[in-house]
Amino acid sequence: MAFHPALCARFHAAVELVGRRWTGAVIQLLMHGRMRYAELRGAIPDISDRMLSERLRELESEGILERLVVPETPVRVEYELTEKGRALERALAEMGKWAERWGTAEPSRSPSASPPRDSASPRPRRAARSRRARPDRPASA
Repeated sequence: MAFHPALCARFHAAVELVGRRWTGAVIQLLMHGRMRYAELRGAIPDISDRMLSERLRELESEGILERLVVPETPVRVEYELTEKGRALERALAEMGKWAERWGTAEPSRSPSASPPRDSASPRPRRAARSRRARPDRPASA
């Protein structure tokens, strides 16, 4: 198979879009049909309102989903996948199968990252900075 830079760039852009945090969850939920914001928020308990709004705007601007305003009192807003969004179903299903077999439950951490802190334990105290004059710096008033 020959390397095609244009195809590679499009593939990379698609993986970047779908790989953003919570994007896959939003798309998978909408595979089942239209949903309101509160329904999406309730189905993804760890997502913040700001993040959900951001992901919905991104997916709408990419043509993956459509924001539908239902003219009722009060106005109802629903989200639905477009044809372009529904076309991701098979790819995401295959990615899910791969993740089941090969993926890890926790995202990998870089070797330089500090280990997770137990929220019940107090934060380590920082050493107090010395106020002594340093020979390489002038004394401050």
